[in-house]
Parts: sequence; structure tokens; C-alpha cells
Amino acid sequence: MASRSLMFFVLIALFLISSSLATSDAPFIVASKKASLTRLKSGAERVSVSIDIYNRGSATAYDVSLVDDSWSQDVFDLVSGNTSKSWERLDAGSLVSHSFVLESKVKGMFHGAPAVIKFRIPTKAALQEAFSTPVLPLDILADRPPEKKFEWVKRLLAKYGSLVSVISIVVLFVYLIVTPSKSSAAKGSKKKR
Repeated sequence: MASRSLMFFVLIALFLISSSLATSDAPFIVASKKASLTRLKSGAERVSVSIDIYNRGSATAYDVSLVDDSWSQDVFDLVSGNTSKSWERLDAGSLVSHSFVLESKVKGMFHGAPAVIKFRIPTKAALQEAFSTPVLPLDILADRPPEKKFEWVKRLLAKYGSLVSVISIVVLFVYLIVTPSKSSAAKGSKKKR
């Protein structure tokens, strides 16, 4: 009995603490970093990077700056955009995006680090720091076999072909049972006369 009341007290305390934290007046920055590869005919590969920054908190973040310096200049050349960006403010519940394009002629696996987002809260003197998600490992200029046009159809048929056959037979059987034949319909019309 004492353990139940203690557990109840702990649950109530956790609920009160979590609700007080949820109503605190501060920005909460969530950042997502994505990268996609595009092979060029020139033998290079383009990397398109996009970073979305959300303010999920209940207050505005000021002097927001984004820096993504995980792209080595020995491997990547900047084609368009910048790897850094700043905004004056990021209101509560809002989203900003930034993108840039890189090009690489170096073959190999690349593991990118998270981007760094710094922002200011009016109630604190020190800059706050948040990190984006890291990108998945990128296999740059990997040897990929060319995929044939109907290769995906073959894979689907190999995987689901037997299931489709069984379902087709069942549907055909139900259709034959439910649909009246022409000879029985003719007999029915003769009986009505």
C-alpha cells in the first residue's frame, strides 16, 4: 500500500515538473539536415544540402546563425549558396530553411557532422547552441550498376506474384458465384410469363 502511494506521488510530481517545463517561456530549436546526391556526366557528383530549422518553443529566438563547416574544401567545391546563414529572429512555431549545393570529384564515403545553430534568448547573456541531425553517410562517386527500366516490376512480381495470383483466383471465383448466368436469367423470365 505504501509503495502504491509513493508511486502515485512520484507520478504526480513528474507530471507537475513536466508541465512546468512545457510552459517555460523559451525557444526550443529543432534542426534537420538532409543531403542528396546527383551524378553529373562530367564525372563529378553534386551534393544538395538543405537544413530546416524549427522553433518549437514558446518564445522568439534572436540573432539566429547557422554554420555547417563539416564539408572539407579538399573534397567539396561550393557551387551555389553558402554554408552559413543568419536570421534576425525566429518566432515561436516558425520555420526557416537554408540550402546550398556542393560538388565533389573525390570518390569515397563521407560522414557529415551536424550543423551548429547559435541563438540568443533575451533572459540569458550567453549564446545558446543547438545542433542539427547529421546526414546519413554519403557514398560519393560509388560504382552503381545501371538499373534497367523494368527491374522494379520484376522485383515486385517476384515478391508479390503468388499473392496476386491467389487473390485473382478468389475474386474470379466470387464473381462467378455472385453473377447470375444468362441461361438462369432466361429461365427466370420464362417463368414470369
